Amino acid sequence: MTHEKSIAPNSGDLILMVGTVKGLFIFHTDRVRRDFSINGPSFKGMEVFSAAYLPDRKSPRMLVGNKSQHWGSTVSWSDDFGATWHEPAEGNVKFPASSGLSLNSIWALEPAPLLGPEVVFAGADPAALFRSDDRGETFHPNDALLNHAERPYWMPGFGELCLHTVMPHPRDPKRIMIGISSAGTYRTDDGGETWTRRNDGVRMDTDGPPNAPHFRPQCAHKMRYDAKNPARIYLQNHPGYYRSDDGGDSWIDIRNNLPSEFGFPLVAHPSRADTAYVIPLTADDFRVPIEGAARVWRTRDAGDSWTPLGKGLPDHDAYFSVLRDAFICDTLDPVGLYFGTRGGTLFASNDEGESWRSIADWLPAVLCVKAAVVARE
Repeated sequence: MTHEKSIAPNSGDLILMVGTVKGLFIFHTDRVRRDFSINGPSFKGMEVFSAAYLPDRKSPRMLVGNKSQHWGSTVSWSDDFGATWHEPAEGNVKFPASSGLSLNSIWALEPAPLLGPEVVFAGADPAALFRSDDRGETFHPNDALLNHAERPYWMPGFGELCLHTVMPHPRDPKRIMIGISSAGTYRTDDGGETWTRRNDGVRMDTDGPPNAPHFRPQCAHKMRYDAKNPARIYLQNHPGYYRSDDGGDSWIDIRNNLPSEFGFPLVAHPSRADTAYVIPLTADDFRVPIEGAARVWRTRDAGDSWTPLGKGLPDHDAYFSVLRDAFICDTLDPVGLYFGTRGGTLFASNDEGESWRSIADWLPAVLCVKAAVVARE
């Protein structure tokens, strides 16, 4: 693999932003996706929990949520494909002093195209939603969620109390779905003025917190909208796999023939209805591929049935985890799929999961992977 000191992609090229526990790596390839080059690491020694790409044709921007053990977490940005980075000296994601909270990490960065090209949301730990109206340079908290009446009942999961998924609706600018571990899925229908928990039908095996035994928190791991029908949402939960056909009001179990009920990431096909991908792991207490054989499972009927895809993936002795944001797809045809492991391997498929290969073997543990097709004038 070629190491690039700087990246100058052509229109139609693909970039992968790979956040790890020791920095950010950027991979670059053309639309064939056979030969990749690598740039980085940027933010050496820092954890990069999240990344996003703002696809302005004149001035595209990369965003990352990076965390220094000395200086804390911030959103940094680059307008030249990672050649230089702007790092706010005092941090640009902050809780109000009156909240008594302090930022741990930034788990999600999500553009909101219907709200404008300048708008980006950030999901934080401890669980909160922040909004930027200047392409990620400054952020302010959503007060309604920060002061939600159910907040005292939210319970930290293994990864702390994190808001890890932000899904602006693709047709309704006032609707947003979010996922919080461990609280569940919440939705606003009024642009963030109010938020309602939407967990009906989702199983939870543990009791509510001591201060509210009636409250049934859910540990949502990842959600995605269906490509053609945004009322249809897929959910990888802890435990289980679910689908909603009414925008999150209710959920049905779609595990069916999947080999386990545990996993982290979930990817929906960007253009084909009823198609999604998951990576089942053995169990909560053994978070590795089942019997050491790495497999991606695909549904083409909205979860009624699942097919394992493993050509090119390890058939044995694969004992790694794949985190919730470390699996992503591109928007090319055929669609490419990419996932990074806690063991530092980055796998890629350029044929919608039919075959796989490793494009990097010795990265630090991978926290997130984001893909973007470059459109330039």
